[in-house]
Amino acid sequence: MANGNKGAAMGKTAVATAAGSVVIGTLLLATLATAQNNLVDAPIPHATGQSVSASFEGWYPNPDGSRSLVFGYFNRNYDEHIDLPLGASNHFEPGPADRGQPTYFYPRRQTGVFAVVVPADFGEQQLTWTLTANGVTIAIPGHLNPAWEITALEEVTSGNTPPVLRFGGPEGRPGQGPLGIHTDAMTAVVGEPTTVTVWASDDGVRKSRAAARPARSGLVWTKYRGPGAVSFDKPRPAIEDGKAVTTVTFSETGEYVLRVLAWDDSGGQSAVMAGGFFCCWTNGFVTVLVD
Repeated sequence: MANGNKGAAMGKTAVATAAGSVVIGTLLLATLATAQNNLVDAPIPHATGQSVSASFEGWYPNPDGSRSLVFGYFNRNYDEHIDLPLGASNHFEPGPADRGQPTYFYPRRQTGVFAVVVPADFGEQQLTWTLTANGVTIAIPGHLNPAWEITALEEVTSGNTPPVLRFGGPEGRPGQGPLGIHTDAMTAVVGEPTTVTVWASDDGVRKSRAAARPARSGLVWTKYRGPGAVSFDKPRPAIEDGKAVTTVTFSETGEYVLRVLAWDDSGGQSAVMAGGFFCCWTNGFVTVLVD
């Protein structure tokens, strides 16, 4: 009799377990169905037709007590290069609307493209960069929130500092970091190659995670502003005897600005910013008046 009761109890347990499995299975199917109904399609990559948004990267102090607000941008197109002239489609508020920002936007994410200097007593004010591309307007504010302070002039873990750029010779005025350096305007003629020379040096310090390999550095030239096409014979010229030489050709008359990016062991404009890290590269800007 005991064995019979035990068998009956085991039978009831099996039935209960089976019933529980059915309930759990039913609930799981219902959950999966609900989740499937709530799925959102992943964004589809677009070659053209997408927006461009500014990106506030953070701020850092300058030796004179002022502050540099660092900006980049995100062109959501994979192929489309976008011109946004200064004005309603590309401006800062409060004015002046022109704060040295680019008007020519390469595809995808571009970090640390330029910096805007504000006084030390800027306080809780904001400086907003607004871009309108392909019918979409996006405004991004820059500020001095302490949580957004970045180490743009020295990597905290290794002591690595950005490359030093100079125009006009090895004894020219130096520039470092996102704020970089601007040179006096030069002249060019449409269709005729014009030589552009920059002097570059680096401390040779390697990032802490790259101590086992030689230090690296390099340069890359790009169009920053201008009405026509710009072509470089060597967009990534080698640095020889402390200087790099390239030639540039312009398709139309007008005023252009070229940007040279000097990078070192952190890599070619690395996007890593974790924990306030934002080092080490330097921007240089050349204005060219083309006749």
